[in-house]
Amino acid sequence: MEPRHYDVVVIGAGLAGLCLSRQLLLNTTKTVLLVERRPEIPLKRQKVGESSVQVSGYYLGKVLDLEEYLLHGQLLKYNLRFHYKRDQCGNRNFEDYCVSYIRTYSNLPTYQLDRNTLEEELLRRNVQCERFRFVAPAAELETTLSATDEAPHRVSFLNNGTPETVTAGWVVDTSGRSKFIARQQGLKLENPIHHGSSFFWVEGLVNIEKLSDRSHRASRLDPARQSIGSSPFWLATNHFVGEGFWFWVIPLRHKTSLGLVYDRSRVREDDVNTPEKLTRWICREFPLFERDLPKRKVLDWGYLRDYSYDCAQTISPRKWALSGEAGRFSDPLYSPGGDLIALYNTLIADAICTDDPIQLRLKSRFYEGMMRAFYEAYVPSFSTGYDALGDQECFVMKYTWELAVYFSFYVLPFINDFFTDLKFLPHFLPRFARLGPVNKTLQMLINGYYHWKKNERMPQTDRTFFDFYEILPLRNAETLFYRIGISREEAGMILEKQLMVVIEYAKFIVAHITARVVDDPAVVTNRAFIEGIDLANAAFNEHQMRARWAACPKGGEPYQWILDPCVFDRFQTALRPELMLAAGD
Repeated sequence: MEPRHYDVVVIGAGLAGLCLSRQLLLNTTKTVLLVERRPEIPLKRQKVGESSVQVSGYYLGKVLDLEEYLLHGQLLKYNLRFHYKRDQCGNRNFEDYCVSYIRTYSNLPTYQLDRNTLEEELLRRNVQCERFRFVAPAAELETTLSATDEAPHRVSFLNNGTPETVTAGWVVDTSGRSKFIARQQGLKLENPIHHGSSFFWVEGLVNIEKLSDRSHRASRLDPARQSIGSSPFWLATNHFVGEGFWFWVIPLRHKTSLGLVYDRSRVREDDVNTPEKLTRWICREFPLFERDLPKRKVLDWGYLRDYSYDCAQTISPRKWALSGEAGRFSDPLYSPGGDLIALYNTLIADAICTDDPIQLRLKSRFYEGMMRAFYEAYVPSFSTGYDALGDQECFVMKYTWELAVYFSFYVLPFINDFFTDLKFLPHFLPRFARLGPVNKTLQMLINGYYHWKKNERMPQTDRTFFDFYEILPLRNAETLFYRIGISREEAGMILEKQLMVVIEYAKFIVAHITARVVDDPAVVTNRAFIEGIDLANAAFNEHQMRARWAACPKGGEPYQWILDPCVFDRFQTALRPELMLAAGD
């Protein structure tokens, strides 16, 4: 008897595999077999990776048509917030901390996701389709990938102890860190990110606003709310940050997810690799948590020593592909994991629907290049930029640059279905490629500036608030969320304009850092200096900065920025107490 045939066999019933299955079932007539080695989905163990951002939020809500479920069954997310300790302050109360944030909700909703209940819902919806079959546990799984793009693949497994073999037009590995195909094909690669993570879940809501000695009324009427807003801060992904690490506080229904992500050269893993150790470490580092975490019931916990890795290839014209953690994983900062699933799944689903072998080869080449470009764009931000988490000013520069690029070059094309439009790619790829070298330069520059400030012993004493949308290039990029249904030509013109805007913002960062180092605010408006900035050679070098400014012509017509050139002045007040004394004189 001939083996049963499926259009697509998906290996692994985690988020990537369940989402890809639903995407195919919603938008095609393909038959899908999802095989999973674990006996039950979702697992009883809690799953990490709960915070979505705009691409993944749009993918889950709109592309997979889960919007109603997400708004009823999960929590609406209130952006990302970053909290910084202050020197000469006890840091025992919520109001002791400096904060950077976005005060308004996103027009593209994002969510705080209990991964277990979300995956349970995805599986429930998938099994309602007659073109879908789910096998779990699938033991002794073996895959024989075809050597051509014509012959089918063969997948064998034990189904409740009974041997079974099926054939498949496509095989997609979404097996997570098992990396089934990557191991089989020798595709695993290392990368320069060496970070670890320790995390746990506690019963109930950890409401950071209540970690304070203030009365409820005093908190409610705090004048700081004029800046930081009155929406529930606990709905945000709250990050408590320091040099080389960040600690997340993510609300879920009836529980809270808490976790530390750290550069292993900055934090000793033996200090944080159990819930008890991590709680003690966090309470020492951020004393406001002493009034809460030690009393909480721990529901589950996990630990990853070195979580980041690369992959040589994630899609092939021979009709196999990898998505989610089965392929590449960069870093959880900014929650890009769900975005990469959304992007990869979208490209893979389009390739699966491509019958012409010539077109499939063309798409596979383009899509593999895009998948690698998406991933590699994140790597410098994490491999070079983690130290900058230790300073509010440095991180604001880093994050607003990255977010302006993200809104323009990730979100806009994704919500308009442009990444699967081969006629759009010539508009996109050359512009996106120009950003890579600039990003690497800026990450190194900001990192160097951070260490210069640290060596100068500039304490952060004032409580400083910063709304990221005060950066005009970022605020303008957010308006692209409303540009849906545009033509590829319109998108090309928008991206060209956005490229010029973010490049100018990169130059502003160079000028601002130079002005701080040489201690002369005139740098920021000196036309000759700014027009001479070479973003390919803007590494941090205090001697060269001083020499270049000394040799630069002074006076003349000032440079006119598209943003407020004084936008970072509040950090000068906070970081240079002697300037405050001078002003008082």
